[in-house]
Amino acid sequence: MDTTQPLTDFRLRHEFFVGIDSDGSVFDTMAIKHRECLCPQMIECFGLQPVAQAACECMDFAGLLSRTRGANRHKSLRRILGELLPTHPAVRKSGFEVPQLPHYFAWVDDSASVLSSERLKRAIATATGSTKKELALAHAWNDRVNQAIERIVRGIPPFPLVRECLRKMHGKAGVMVVSTTPCDTLMREWSAQDLAKYLALIAGQEKGTKARHLEYAAQNRYNEHHVLMIGDASGDLNAARESNALSTRSIRATKRLRGNGSTTTQWTGSSPAPMRASTRGC
Repeated sequence: MDTTQPLTDFRLRHEFFVGIDSDGSVFDTMAIKHRECLCPQMIECFGLQPVAQAACECMDFAGLLSRTRGANRHKSLRRILGELLPTHPAVRKSGFEVPQLPHYFAWVDDSASVLSSERLKRAIATATGSTKKELALAHAWNDRVNQAIERIVRGIPPFPLVRECLRKMHGKAGVMVVSTTPCDTLMREWSAQDLAKYLALIAGQEKGTKARHLEYAAQNRYNEHHVLMIGDASGDLNAARESNALSTRSIRATKRLRGNGSTTTQWTGSSPAPMRASTRGC
């Protein structure tokens, strides 16, 4: 089944298109997911108990505080186990050997891989030997993360002004969630806050990267400067750049799509100024 089909079938009903990241942009869920779900399961599944504090610090850095903030969870895990944790001073001092999963790392690094639960299952089904064992371990971690998120991440409302933003965009722009989170989780979280009704489509990790989401749904289908990506991480900006879209850093703003076709942004509080994806759009 072609997972990009819903994107290519996306119908143009409006003059504008807005892609919106979810975790960290609409919902304040980045910290709780990484610290209470991804990290504890990583420590248990990969036997990192002797260096648990260092593992937590690496998870914070990779998932929340560095250039890879908001990356697909498999990319974050690969960076932690393969790069960050082995070089952490406390780990080096202890002599602890961080488990290395070269076959899993190769799957993550392969540009042809769609880093989703379903595609990982397919890879396991065709693998043998140590490759199968590594992929199965990563899949067990991934499943436990999903279960933890469903159990723990509940009742978190959207950031201030998000609901008002979506109401203003509704009927004036095609709005799509552009995320590396599993689609089931996105639908559950957006529906729980009665926000899914404002969306034309939800694109999660099953449909590829954020850049791919924008490419299939919006690139070359809208007039120049009529495509906007809203997010909180460098991955959102990079996806916008690849699709020649405009981008902002935060959804803590009021988006006004005026009747004359212009778009303005009213920034509030301490939110950062707009970040342009292309100087040609300035």
